[in-house]
Amino acid sequence: MINLKNNRVVKNASWIIVCRILQSLLSLVIGTISARYLGPSNYGLINYASSITAFLVPVVQLGLRSTLVQEIISEPDQEGQTLGTALAMSTIASVLGILGVIAFTNIANRTELDTIVVCSLYSISLVFQALEMIQYWFQAKLLSKYVSIISLVAYALVSLYRVFLLITGKNVYWFALSQMLDYLIISVSLLAIYKRVGSQKLSVSVMRARTLFSKSKYYIVSGIMVTIFSLTDRIMLTLIIGEETTGYYSAAMTCADLSSFVFAAIIDSARPSIFESKKRNEANYRKNISRLYSIIILLALGQSAVLTVGARYIVEILYGDGYIPSIAILRIITWYTVFAYMGSVRNIWLLAEGKQSVLWKVNLLGAVSNIFLNLALIPMFGASGAAFASVFTQFFTNCLLCFLIRPIRPIVKLLLDGINPRKAKELWVK
Repeated sequence: MINLKNNRVVKNASWIIVCRILQSLLSLVIGTISARYLGPSNYGLINYASSITAFLVPVVQLGLRSTLVQEIISEPDQEGQTLGTALAMSTIASVLGILGVIAFTNIANRTELDTIVVCSLYSISLVFQALEMIQYWFQAKLLSKYVSIISLVAYALVSLYRVFLLITGKNVYWFALSQMLDYLIISVSLLAIYKRVGSQKLSVSVMRARTLFSKSKYYIVSGIMVTIFSLTDRIMLTLIIGEETTGYYSAAMTCADLSSFVFAAIIDSARPSIFESKKRNEANYRKNISRLYSIIILLALGQSAVLTVGARYIVEILYGDGYIPSIAILRIITWYTVFAYMGSVRNIWLLAEGKQSVLWKVNLLGAVSNIFLNLALIPMFGASGAAFASVFTQFFTNCLLCFLIRPIRPIVKLLLDGINPRKAKELWVK
């Protein structure tokens, strides 16, 4: 049997999960109090700003977050240059991203001063999200305990600051600006730790930038498409119905993502191990993919069932009577997680197989379907229509297209093995 006690992947995941549980609890408490204080309208405005900014994240990160771990593992002698170049590229792109957010809101919301200011303040976080990509070096080295501890400390400090904002009755502008603080603390701290424990100095190379971009460029369009079908719902709800409805929808989405840190920790910790096994043993590599599918799908199904049954109690406890409309939305939107995390596993396989060029086609189809579904369903069913659109889009993109697009079809067997009870013993025995 697999020795879980001494397994580096398990230890790495344990650090991430424990720290993210604490971080999630802080986020839940401060987030729900803030939502009650701000009310559905201002809470919807903050989430609108978050969605607009998130549209620029794939461009700012230049697809590097999807390839950086593999690059560091594949060429350890060049890790300092690889990491330094990636950070420089992303930082330059982040400045352009901030200008993009300001330009968009001045056109789309030209008569709404509060919306323009909140979105502009929120977008400053893009610079520090770019620098935060140094965390992928720690992932590649299975040293995520550093990232986890720093993230927890950063979020605790920012949570205290947000409590101060609540106590002193600050307006929504201050809450928008606070979004950058945890990214600032994390990025600066991780850079300092890297200087002490990293074996190579960070450097920048134009040639290296070209190499990195040639591999990551497929993920830029892909990331934009993913962002479109992840966040189009909130933007379209705001533009078609209003910020209050977006507030209800965002509250439901927050409840659906309560345990997202667990899935992220498992996937982030499994990624380096899968890349390593690809180089060493094809049979173990395929087993690792199926094993990851098995864990992710079972956990997601369990979570969705619990949230569907307990939706009323969860919303009333966390958000109060002012967010009652979120209950029906939560019972629908929670099922998107099952298919969303299947896509994360598929993306690891695509990169390991060198098939990342297919991603933009997959995600383009998903983005187009999501836009049309939202346009059709939001006017008829409001926020519940947006929830249905999200669930179907994730199913279509991350499951159905695996059967329909030829280059991706080999992963179907690994997916089916992962959910086949008869294969369970084989997956978990060496």
